[in-house]
Amino acid sequence: YGPMVVAKEEFPANELKNKTIAVPGTLTSAFLALKLYEPDINYVVFPFDQIIDAVKEGKVDAGLIIHEEQLTYQDEGLKCIVDLGKWWYEKSGGLPLPLGGNVVRKDLGTEVMKEISEILRESIKYSLAHRDEAVEYALKYARGITKDKADKFIGMYVNDLTVDYGERGKKAIELFLKEAYEKKIIPVLPEITFV
Repeated sequence: YGPMVVAKEEFPANELKNKTIAVPGTLTSAFLALKLYEPDINYVVFPFDQIIDAVKEGKVDAGLIIHEEQLTYQDEGLKCIVDLGKWWYEKSGGLPLPLGGNVVRKDLGTEVMKEISEILRESIKYSLAHRDEAVEYALKYARGITKDKADKFIGMYVNDLTVDYGERGKKAIELFLKEAYEKKIIPVLPEITFV
């Protein structure tokens, strides 16, 4: 699973370069994944929660959707042109698509970095151990989805890999950024220290 490009009507994914795509921002992992998939795209930035409507209203040919829209786009009558999570999984030999993440400045020092990382990890563990309570809380911020869909969405993105990337997750992040650098999508290959 991962971000998807959707449209009102199906068309071959290799035609994306000839379409205008609504994207939720250019400094997102979803946008980076799309650029890895098809570097030559025409895009317009929309707030993520307005992309479905932009596609339905014909303001754009397609939209790069994230968040709950991955579970609800079909309810809106839209078609999936490409699932970037599936594409990355196949391309990378079974690695998860890195989406989001938390970054801590190295100049804060090792102890502060570890403390921040541990606080985040404990918060995620708490939500996993108290899933019903966490889903109820998240529903306050959900946009018109059922509790079941919210639970499914949360399960997709809040899991063991969220608590600890593990070797597969770390390898996925390194490959994701390396490919982006080699394709000149990002100007510098960052040096990553996992905390």
